[in-house]
Order: sequence, then structure tokens, then C-alpha cells
Amino acid sequence: MLCQTIKKGTDCGFMTKKGCTYEGGACNPIVDSCVGCNKIAEFESGQYCKLYPEPALKWLKGKCPSASHVKLEIKEAQQINPLKASKRSSKKK
Repeated sequence: MLCQTIKKGTDCGFMTKKGCTYEGGACNPIVDSCVGCNKIAEFESGQYCKLYPEPALKWLKGKCPSASHVKLEIKEAQQINPLKASKRSSKKK
């Protein structure tokens, strides 16, 4: 259904004929960690996430799962002991 509270005119899963069923009756604005994400929408009442009604909860345990502005850290490959590697390859033959 279309939102009638904060995100007027956008499709919302929490909106019913009785109004917004999300806790508090409306979505919460973005937090500082969300700034720069491409999933932010600007409305008359402020900036809100297009996906989550309460973005602060997504940042509690680390990175938001759909944050587009956060780069993943790639770990370096683990060093392999050449002696063990040669023994493993000889067993496979």
C-alpha cells in the first residue's frame, strides 16, 4: 500500500487501511552511518531509507547489509608452508 505518513506516495509494507503498523506509527530517519548510501530518499520531513523503517537497528551489529557506500575489506591470502604444500600435492597423485 502507499504510505500516508512520512514517505507519502511510496509503496510501504507496513501501511494498512488503519495506518502505519510499524512500531511508533512511522519510519525513523537515517543515522550518520547511512550518509552517502544510494538507498536514501529525500522527503519533505527529512531523509529516510528506502528499505528499512528503522536504519539505526541495521548498524547495531556492524555494517548495514545493504549499505552501498561501505567498501568490503579483502583479507590477504594466507601464506602456505611450501613443504606442506608439496606433501599434499604428492598425496593427490
